[in-house]
Formats: sequence, C-alpha cells, structure tokens
Amino acid sequence: METVPTISENIARVEERIAAACRRSGRRREDVKLVAISKTHPAEAICAAFAAGLRDFGENRVQEAQAKLPALADLRATWHLVGHLQTNKARAARETFHWVHSVDSLRLAEKLAQAAPPGGACLPVLIEVNLGEEAAKAGVRAAEVQELAEQIGRIEALELRGLMVIPPFLASPEEVRPYFRQLRDLARKIEARHLPNVSMQELSMGMSHDYEVAIEEGATIVRVGTAIFGERQTQ
Repeated sequence: METVPTISENIARVEERIAAACRRSGRRREDVKLVAISKTHPAEAICAAFAAGLRDFGENRVQEAQAKLPALADLRATWHLVGHLQTNKARAARETFHWVHSVDSLRLAEKLAQAAPPGGACLPVLIEVNLGEEAAKAGVRAAEVQELAEQIGRIEALELRGLMVIPPFLASPEEVRPYFRQLRDLARKIEARHLPNVSMQELSMGMSHDYEVAIEEGATIVRVGTAIFGERQTQ
C-alpha cells in the first residue's frame, strides 16, 4: 500500500528543490524565504511544519488566522497575510500578522497605518500587482504601481519592502516565467527612482506549481502550500 508522505518529508523535498533552483540561478539558499501557506489546514499541521524547521506561515483570511492562533501561541512564528484584505479588516490584520503581501490601494495602506499601535514598529508590506489584469484577482495594474509605491513611501507607519504577484494559472511553469520576469523588471524600475522609504528588496512570487521558476527569476519569498501540507482541505 502506498504511504502518504509526512509534512516533514514534503518540506525536505521542497527544500531540495529550492536549493537546486538557487544553484541553477547562482543564488544563495538563504536569499529565498519559504512561507508555508497553511490556509484551510489545521493548527496541528502548522505545528508539524514548525517542528520540521519552518518559521514563516501564510494565511489568506484574517478570520481563519485568528481562529488558529490561540492554539499556536507557543510558536515563535512569523505570520504573513497573502490574501486580499478589505479595508474594514485592516485593524484586525495589523493585530494578527507581521507582514501583509497584498496591499493594492492607498486607502488600504492608510487604514493599516491608522491601526498602528503607538510607538510600534513599522509594518512590512508588499504591493500586490495584477500582471494578468484578471478581473477576478486583486492587485494594482503594472502602470499604477510606481505611483502607489511613492504614496506608500510617505506613510511612516509602513515599510514598503517590494512587490507580490499571483500570475495566471498556466499548465506549464515555463509559461508563467514572463510574469515573474515582468515583476522583477518592474521592481528594478521603482528601485532606480530612489523613492524615500521605499525598498524593492522583496519579490513574493511562486507557489507550489511554479516556485522553482520564480526563484530562477529572482523571487526572494516563495509561498508554498499544497507541496507542504497536501491538497487544500474543504471548509
């Protein structure tokens, strides 16, 4: 009978593939952060991944993360919000997450800033870019990113660290490569403007289907769920 791989075994395989992609592209393994996307998976699965060495976890929804966190209070983990965030959830997101990858408007950025605790550290954020201009997906169009970056750079409570993309799902990872390359080039153009309080050091791109290609194109953060936890559980 075929055995089901454990979460630790899955992580080991993902790590091997990340290391290989880094070697192919002449990069160091430590330059790529692996964020385990734990949406729909229980706290027990997150604990297993933590025990296997992971420290960064991503959730799509504020409510789901808040429901899990009481059972994970002992874990010294870093939490990333990778899903679309409504402005009315900005305060809850600020209280729950250490990073927000999905800022797509000045209004949302301002709401996150308004929710900052007095004397608190700046919240690292990324601008989500909708490179495929898909109506069903959040994110700003490529033509709007530079203006939004300049606007966020004026907000003291936030620290703009880079860009994020969820490209169209295509059968072959190679077909997705141009989107990753486009995001990298867009980040370089913004970096060249030397905007105050704006850094483009992070590129959050690549998921279970295509993270190796994303690394080859410069990803500094890959968001891997299914390859670690298995198929998404129904809610």
